[in-house]
Amino acid sequence: SEEDLRRPELLETVAETLAALHSSGAAVAVEFSAFRVVERYEATARQRGASIPADYARARACAERIEAALGDAGEHEPVLCHNDLLAGNLLVEGDGVVIVDWEYAGMGDRWFDLGNLAVNNGLGSREEDQLLAAYFGEPPDDRRRASLALMRFMSDFREAMWGVVQGTVSDLDFDFDAYAREHFDRMARTAGDERFEDWLEAAGS
Repeated sequence: SEEDLRRPELLETVAETLAALHSSGAAVAVEFSAFRVVERYEATARQRGASIPADYARARACAERIEAALGDAGEHEPVLCHNDLLAGNLLVEGDGVVIVDWEYAGMGDRWFDLGNLAVNNGLGSREEDQLLAAYFGEPPDDRRRASLALMRFMSDFREAMWGVVQGTVSDLDFDFDAYAREHFDRMARTAGDERFEDWLEAAGS
Protein backbone atom coordinates (compact mmCIF):
# COMPACT_ATOMS: atom_id res chain seq x y z
CA SER A 1 0.00 0.00 0.00
CA GLU A 2 1.00 3.65 -0.20
CA GLU A 3 1.30 3.65 3.59
CA ASP A 4 3.66 0.67 3.48
CA LEU A 5 5.81 2.34 0.87
CA ARG A 6 6.23 5.47 2.97
CA ARG A 7 7.93 3.45 5.72
CA PRO A 8 11.61 4.53 5.70
CA GLU A 9 13.05 1.04 5.39
CA LEU A 10 10.82 0.06 2.45
CA LEU A 11 11.20 3.44 0.76
CA GLU A 12 14.97 3.04 0.94
CA THR A 13 14.75 -0.43 -0.61
CA VAL A 14 12.57 0.86 -3.45
CA ALA A 15 14.98 3.75 -4.06
CA GLU A 16 17.94 1.38 -4.25
CA THR A 17 16.00 -0.91 -6.61
CA LEU A 18 15.26 2.02 -8.93
CA ALA A 19 18.88 3.15 -8.81
CA ALA A 20 19.97 -0.35 -9.82
CA LEU A 21 17.46 -0.38 -12.67
CA HIS A 22 18.46 3.02 -13.99
CA SER A 23 22.19 2.26 -13.83
CA SER A 24 21.88 -1.26 -15.24
CA GLY A 25 22.63 -0.33 -18.82
CA ALA A 26 19.56 -2.32 -19.92
CA ALA A 27 17.78 -0.93 -22.95
CA VAL A 28 14.56 -1.42 -24.88
CA ALA A 29 13.56 -0.20 -28.33
CA VAL A 30 10.92 2.17 -26.95
CA GLU A 31 11.30 5.81 -26.00
CA PHE A 32 9.27 7.39 -23.21
CA SER A 33 9.05 11.13 -22.75
CA ALA A 34 6.24 12.48 -20.60
CA PHE A 35 6.39 15.68 -22.66
CA ARG A 36 5.68 13.79 -25.88
CA VAL A 37 3.20 11.39 -24.30
CA VAL A 38 0.81 14.16 -23.27
CA GLU A 39 0.94 15.54 -26.81
CA ARG A 40 0.11 12.12 -28.26
CA TYR A 41 -2.73 11.68 -25.80
CA GLU A 42 -4.16 15.05 -26.81
CA ALA A 43 -4.00 14.09 -30.50
CA THR A 44 -5.64 10.72 -29.82
CA ALA A 45 -8.40 12.28 -27.76
CA ARG A 46 -9.15 14.85 -30.49
CA GLN A 47 -9.23 12.12 -33.15
CA ARG A 48 -11.77 10.27 -31.01
CA GLY A 49 -13.94 13.35 -30.71
CA ALA A 50 -13.15 14.09 -27.08
CA SER A 51 -13.43 17.57 -25.64
CA ILE A 52 -9.99 18.66 -24.44
CA PRO A 53 -10.21 20.27 -20.98
CA ALA A 54 -9.30 23.94 -20.80
CA ASP A 55 -6.68 22.95 -18.23
CA TYR A 56 -4.65 21.31 -20.99
CA ALA A 57 -3.40 24.56 -22.54
CA ARG A 58 -2.26 25.93 -19.17
CA ALA A 59 -0.62 22.64 -18.26
CA ARG A 60 1.12 22.42 -21.65
CA ALA A 61 2.59 25.89 -21.13
CA CYS A 62 3.96 24.81 -17.76
CA ALA A 63 5.30 21.59 -19.26
CA GLU A 64 7.22 23.54 -21.91
CA ARG A 65 8.88 25.59 -19.19
CA ILE A 66 9.71 22.46 -17.22
CA GLU A 67 11.21 20.73 -20.26
CA ALA A 68 13.38 23.77 -20.98
CA ALA A 69 14.51 24.00 -17.35
CA LEU A 70 15.43 20.33 -17.01
CA GLY A 71 17.30 19.99 -20.29
CA ASP A 72 18.59 16.60 -21.39
CA ALA A 73 22.13 16.38 -20.00
CA GLY A 74 23.61 14.98 -16.83
CA GLU A 75 21.05 13.10 -14.78
CA HIS A 76 18.43 13.41 -17.54
CA GLU A 77 20.08 11.10 -20.07
CA PRO A 78 17.82 8.25 -21.26
CA VAL A 79 17.80 5.16 -19.05
CA LEU A 80 15.40 2.25 -18.76
CA CYS A 81 12.41 3.46 -16.73
CA HIS A 82 9.22 1.79 -15.51
CA ASN A 83 6.97 4.89 -15.67
CA ASP A 84 4.04 3.50 -13.65
CA LEU A 85 5.23 3.25 -10.06
CA LEU A 86 1.99 2.69 -8.20
CA ALA A 87 2.28 0.89 -4.88
CA GLY A 88 0.46 -2.10 -6.41
CA ASN A 89 3.28 -2.52 -8.94
CA LEU A 90 5.86 -3.07 -6.18
CA LEU A 91 6.00 -6.49 -4.53
CA VAL A 92 8.04 -7.17 -1.41
CA GLU A 93 10.03 -10.38 -1.77
CA GLY A 94 12.37 -11.30 1.06
CA ASP A 95 14.60 -8.31 1.74
CA GLY A 96 14.02 -6.82 -1.68
CA VAL A 97 11.38 -5.42 -4.01
CA VAL A 98 10.18 -6.76 -7.35
CA ILE A 99 8.74 -4.27 -9.85
CA VAL A 100 5.90 -5.67 -12.00
CA ASP A 101 3.67 -4.43 -14.85
CA TRP A 102 6.09 -3.01 -17.43
CA GLU A 103 3.45 -1.89 -19.93
CA TYR A 104 4.69 1.72 -20.00
CA ALA A 105 8.42 0.97 -19.74
CA GLY A 106 10.81 2.76 -22.05
CA MET A 107 14.02 4.72 -22.35
CA GLY A 108 13.40 7.97 -20.54
CA ASP A 109 14.31 10.36 -17.77
CA ARG A 110 15.01 8.78 -14.37
CA TRP A 111 13.39 11.83 -12.81
CA PHE A 112 10.02 10.82 -14.21
CA ASP A 113 10.25 7.52 -12.34
CA LEU A 114 11.23 9.35 -9.16
CA GLY A 115 8.52 11.99 -9.49
CA ASN A 116 5.97 9.36 -10.46
CA LEU A 117 6.81 7.29 -7.39
CA ALA A 118 6.65 10.35 -5.14
CA VAL A 119 3.31 11.75 -6.32
CA ASN A 120 1.57 8.39 -6.75
CA ASN A 121 2.35 7.38 -3.19
CA GLY A 122 1.81 10.66 -1.38
CA LEU A 123 5.40 11.28 -0.33
CA GLY A 124 5.88 14.38 1.77
CA SER A 125 9.04 16.50 1.82
CA ARG A 126 10.69 14.31 4.46
CA GLU A 127 9.98 11.12 2.50
CA GLU A 128 11.16 12.76 -0.71
CA ASP A 129 14.48 13.63 0.92
CA GLN A 130 14.76 10.02 2.12
CA LEU A 131 14.01 8.78 -1.41
CA LEU A 132 16.65 11.01 -3.00
CA ALA A 133 19.27 10.29 -0.34
CA ALA A 134 18.82 6.54 -0.74
CA TYR A 135 18.77 6.74 -4.54
CA PHE A 136 21.87 8.91 -4.95
CA GLY A 137 23.73 7.88 -1.81
CA GLU A 138 24.00 11.44 -0.54
CA PRO A 139 21.72 14.14 0.89
CA PRO A 140 19.70 15.97 -1.79
CA ASP A 141 20.47 19.49 -2.88
CA ASP A 142 18.00 22.11 -4.13
CA ARG A 143 18.50 21.11 -7.77
CA ARG A 144 17.47 17.52 -7.14
CA ARG A 145 14.54 18.54 -4.95
CA ALA A 146 13.38 20.86 -7.73
CA SER A 147 13.72 18.19 -10.42
CA LEU A 148 11.58 15.86 -8.33
CA ALA A 149 8.91 18.50 -7.75
CA LEU A 150 8.69 19.36 -11.46
CA MET A 151 8.41 15.73 -12.49
CA ARG A 152 5.60 15.27 -9.99
CA PHE A 153 3.76 17.80 -12.15
CA MET A 154 4.56 15.85 -15.32
CA SER A 155 3.39 12.60 -13.75
CA ASP A 156 0.03 14.14 -12.96
CA PHE A 157 -0.15 15.66 -16.47
CA ARG A 158 0.39 12.24 -18.01
CA GLU A 159 -2.25 10.67 -15.77
CA ALA A 160 -4.75 13.44 -16.47
CA MET A 161 -4.42 13.07 -20.23
CA TRP A 162 -4.49 9.28 -19.95
CA GLY A 163 -7.85 9.72 -18.23
CA VAL A 164 -9.07 11.97 -21.06
CA VAL A 165 -8.12 9.32 -23.64
CA GLN A 166 -9.62 6.46 -21.65
CA GLY A 167 -12.88 8.35 -21.43
CA THR A 168 -13.14 7.98 -25.21
CA VAL A 169 -11.72 4.49 -25.81
CA SER A 170 -12.47 2.39 -22.73
CA ASP A 171 -15.58 0.29 -22.10
CA LEU A 172 -14.82 -0.04 -18.40
CA ASP A 173 -17.42 1.19 -15.92
CA PHE A 174 -15.14 3.82 -14.41
CA ASP A 175 -15.38 7.60 -14.08
CA PHE A 176 -12.38 8.59 -16.17
CA ASP A 177 -13.52 12.21 -16.24
CA ALA A 178 -13.25 12.37 -12.45
CA TYR A 179 -9.87 10.62 -12.63
CA ALA A 180 -8.58 13.19 -15.10
CA ARG A 181 -10.01 16.03 -13.00
CA GLU A 182 -8.26 14.75 -9.87
CA HIS A 183 -4.89 14.88 -11.61
CA PHE A 184 -5.51 18.20 -13.35
CA ASP A 185 -6.43 19.69 -9.97
CA ARG A 186 -3.36 18.28 -8.27
CA MET A 187 -0.96 19.54 -10.91
CA ALA A 188 -2.64 22.94 -10.77
CA ARG A 189 -1.78 23.03 -7.08
CA THR A 190 1.81 22.16 -7.94
CA ALA A 191 2.03 24.89 -10.57
CA GLY A 192 0.42 27.33 -8.14
CA ASP A 193 2.93 26.59 -5.40
CA GLU A 194 4.84 29.72 -4.41
CA ARG A 195 8.07 27.73 -4.93
CA PHE A 196 7.33 26.84 -8.57
CA GLU A 197 9.48 29.57 -10.11
CA ASP A 198 12.31 28.69 -7.72
CA TRP A 199 12.04 25.04 -8.80
CA LEU A 200 12.38 26.03 -12.45
CA GLU A 201 15.49 28.06 -11.69
CA ALA A 202 17.05 25.48 -9.40
CA ALA A 203 16.42 22.53 -11.72
CA GLY A 204 18.46 24.14 -14.46
CA SER A 205 21.39 25.15 -12.25
